[in-house]
Amino acid sequence: MGASAAAGLQAVVARPYIISPTRMFTSRATTSGFNLKVAKQRLTNSSGIFFPQSLCESYPSASSKYCRVVTRAMSGKTEKETAYGLPIDLRGKRAFIAGVADDNGYGWAIAKALAAAGAEIIVGTWVPALNIFETSLRRGKFDESRRLPNGSLMEISKIYPLDAVYDTPEDVPEDVKKNKRYAGSSNWTVKEVAESVKNDFGRIDILVHSLANGPEVTKSLLETSRRGYLAAISASSYSFVSLLQHFLPIMNPGGASISLTYIASERTIPGYGGGMSSAKAALESDTRVLAFEAGRKGQIRVNTISAGPLGSRAAKAIGFIEKMIDYSYSNAPLQKELLADEVGNTAAFLVSPLASAVTGSVVYVDNGLNTMGLAIDSSTLAT
Repeated sequence: MGASAAAGLQAVVARPYIISPTRMFTSRATTSGFNLKVAKQRLTNSSGIFFPQSLCESYPSASSKYCRVVTRAMSGKTEKETAYGLPIDLRGKRAFIAGVADDNGYGWAIAKALAAAGAEIIVGTWVPALNIFETSLRRGKFDESRRLPNGSLMEISKIYPLDAVYDTPEDVPEDVKKNKRYAGSSNWTVKEVAESVKNDFGRIDILVHSLANGPEVTKSLLETSRRGYLAAISASSYSFVSLLQHFLPIMNPGGASISLTYIASERTIPGYGGGMSSAKAALESDTRVLAFEAGRKGQIRVNTISAGPLGSRAAKAIGFIEKMIDYSYSNAPLQKELLADEVGNTAAFLVSPLASAVTGSVVYVDNGLNTMGLAIDSSTLAT
């Protein structure tokens, strides 16, 4: 499920010479007549607002028009002063993120971005990965990656065991029930987790689906078995339907849900097999239908993020993730490494009031690679 290769393309491989996008929630809106140095000093001293270092301070050679950039994430106490900039404010919101099993995937990056904006974080972790994840978290192995822009550490209110392949206890086969990797865990089907969250927290505002699995992902579609194909669909796309189906009754009106997709849903990516491309296409189609149904039934917005290739531990099982990253770096309009934080920042925007009219959309976060129809190193372009 969440720990598989197909979840893939969901972590981070960074190059040292690239301008880091990890400073959260960058806005390119300008503020005329604004003295950045004075305002930053005034607002940094407040307990409620964090201002990242501006581009003009980091890079003195930047043109003056970029020296007016102001960004911030909201957290802590309410700021009484009127502050410049456009905040992503998720204080008082509660997010359930399904599919966090380590500290280098998209799920983790989204959790950090939402936490930096003030949201309370709850996560669902694939049952076989639960013990390792909780132990690493408890022993401080994630402390560095837990650090938020304001210097504090991201807090996770509760971690639930979750296997979103199974909707109810009745769906779980005997061999899974007896599997030692599930020993000691209970109430981990989708229905049970939703009920547990309701009992523990009441309601949520944000639902994040960061789950995917294709047991035959390394096989071509022609070689994929029916069982492997349906398993990919079940874990990677229907799991989102199931999560929203069971969590919608406990979501506050005006809330939002997001999932993660990949360009293989609409373009041929040789090697991304086992039915995973079909699963992503289904996920995007479901996003549009669910946006209508959840919008009318619960005033919930539903979007999906199509992210570019990122080198997670899970993605390495595909076998050529580094080549995919290199290809993207060479051919995307923006020639820079894509970082998980950039996906996290986009997710924070999509679930915030700033995106209150955005639903049923596929939002590309891939340095523009989706726009390209021909590789720039193609032999057809050779002179």
